[in-house]
Amino acid sequence: MSREIKYTDQKLKHTKTIDLSAGDPEQKRAEILRYFHATFDLDEALLELLAVDDAFYKRADPLRHPLIFYFGHTATFYINKLYLAKILDQRLNAKFESMFAVGVDEMSWDDLDETHYDWPTVAEVQAYRDQVRAAVDRIIRTLPLSLPITWDSPWWVIMMGIEHARIHLETSSVLIRQLPLELLQSHPLWVPCAISGPAPDNIQIPISGGIVLQGKSRKDRLYGWDNEFGRQETEVAPFTASKYLVSNGEFRAFVEDPTGYVQQEWWTEEGWKWRAYLNATMPRFWRRDESGYRLRLVDREIPMPWSWPVEVNYLEAKAFCNWKTQQTGAPVRLPTEAEWVHMRNQYIAEDQTDWQQAPGNINLEHFASSCPVDQFAFGPFYDLIGNVWQWTETPITGFEGFRVHPYYDDFSTPTFDSQHNLIKGGSWISTGNEATLDSRYAFRRHFYQHAGLRYIVSDMPVEIEPDVYETDPLIAMYCDMHYGPEHFAIPNFPAALTRICREYMHGRPCERALDIGCATGRASFELAQSFAHVTGLDFSARFIRIGVEMKRRGRIRYTIRDEGELESFHEQRLDDLDLDTTANRVDFFQADACNLKELYRDYDLVLAANLIDRLYAPRKFLEDIASRIRPGGLLVIASPYSWDEEFTPKEAWIGGIRVAGEPYYTLEGLEEILSTAFVRIAEPFQVPFVIRETARKYQHSLSEVTIWEKC
Repeated sequence: MSREIKYTDQKLKHTKTIDLSAGDPEQKRAEILRYFHATFDLDEALLELLAVDDAFYKRADPLRHPLIFYFGHTATFYINKLYLAKILDQRLNAKFESMFAVGVDEMSWDDLDETHYDWPTVAEVQAYRDQVRAAVDRIIRTLPLSLPITWDSPWWVIMMGIEHARIHLETSSVLIRQLPLELLQSHPLWVPCAISGPAPDNIQIPISGGIVLQGKSRKDRLYGWDNEFGRQETEVAPFTASKYLVSNGEFRAFVEDPTGYVQQEWWTEEGWKWRAYLNATMPRFWRRDESGYRLRLVDREIPMPWSWPVEVNYLEAKAFCNWKTQQTGAPVRLPTEAEWVHMRNQYIAEDQTDWQQAPGNINLEHFASSCPVDQFAFGPFYDLIGNVWQWTETPITGFEGFRVHPYYDDFSTPTFDSQHNLIKGGSWISTGNEATLDSRYAFRRHFYQHAGLRYIVSDMPVEIEPDVYETDPLIAMYCDMHYGPEHFAIPNFPAALTRICREYMHGRPCERALDIGCATGRASFELAQSFAHVTGLDFSARFIRIGVEMKRRGRIRYTIRDEGELESFHEQRLDDLDLDTTANRVDFFQADACNLKELYRDYDLVLAANLIDRLYAPRKFLEDIASRIRPGGLLVIASPYSWDEEFTPKEAWIGGIRVAGEPYYTLEGLEEILSTAFVRIAEPFQVPFVIRETARKYQHSLSEVTIWEKC
């Protein structure tokens, strides 16, 4: 029996992101409420394409979770962010809000081991989604609202949840497109284009050079992700660009050329490894049988529409351009982001909120699929926006003035690794922020989105910096603290703590260690010298990715401020620290110490370094951690007890307060909480640490270390 289809109103597909700048506050409240519910409905309507509950548990892509994860993820995101922002004062379902929190972009810290998950039923997740919908509805109806809504407003967090769900509307559709057809059903909201024909001949059209300005002000009227803000000025030389997106018909020549998918010279080193690994012979969504070519859409296969845009990953798009260069004798390549923006700016000024109707196949306003590449004109070009995303040569990074949002610090920075290339222009299913002029999204180069290409001809080479220096000031300081030189003859703090751990672990089992609040990971690597396996956990992906980078490449690079605007560049290597031979014993994951997944348990040692006074619920962490440690195992806590309401609400402090008018110290709080499951086996002692801010400014602190044995 097929699953019920509830959502059939076509109006769901015709919503726009919100102008946050002005208007009547109560009318704006009502507008945001409608936008929220339409987004929630559309998310569920997409998953109504799954005909049976079993489809939710099928891995469409081995590097992605099954769709049951995303069914829960878009809901838990609201709760996790609203809770972090202190707009909600309690969770709805702590287990779900941990299980469905992280794991969506093939990051090395994503936990994709299915044995770690006991997925709930579809009905249970639906019931949870209903709870989330009601909770967010109440907040929208009652939260004080003043305009404009800016980056610092609590309403920004609500918009963050809505726009996040709109991203997953698109990414989930790509996963559904990879499920077996027998698991799917047709749906009145997801009817593909019925127009097709022969592929048009592509020609080159000249574009004059000029200065391209990118980046928007924090006073912009539309919601934006962190990477959209700031400023970048680029000078673009003249070039020519293809009139149309590359069609299936045009790409067919590459597929059927005897050298196309089988001759290494067209492919980058990365691309050839990908092609060989998968033995790819044509784009992923193409099919070929005795009757000819067919195209897999989201919910069906159709005879190949040769006039539709081809959908490929960056590696295929780049190989096609290299092959095209040999065919034509002209320097064919993908545009850079700046070149793409320069071309678009010549013919599009109106943003999504100002459209009467979408000028291209975008925002779900025309079709639930691609359509012919010669259907939507923009001056002499077609599909400058919409139909499919367009790959660029540019790996994503932040503009000058970039800074992360405190409630979503891992939206962009994990992709600033030179491995994620920007896609521009949106696709037929790009809605909300994705369909705005300033949107910037990037994916790994082997990743499939609803993405294709437009090629340009230019004599200007593309210069891509292959390695990146960490420039975030906070992250760079921790890179230096963990891996840099000693300052003032004070020993490296993570190394000093792990020496203490080894001393007290002497004679005890040393199989599994947990470094919780691992920051950039030095202690995790140090512990791997003694333990068979070490898990490093941190709430911030900005920190985690440094440890991952150090494990993967054996080195990290970062810039730190010397004075004023002057900086110095640094490289640190694992082999210089004699930590390289055991690095394979370490795994890093993003996690919330106050809401850990069940799988993090059975440790012989847990190290919590400079963590407890930065948690929003330290008591919850301390009460829970006993269940994660084997009997006889150790809990090592180090902390300067720097309680600050910026991180921990005053009522959650476990010390540094007065109780009944008398001083109550953190050590007393630790004794009270831990004594039911632990025995303290040593007197507290101090370990110093130094954080370099500039060449002449350092923070010198003392961290008190206490050691606890699990009863």
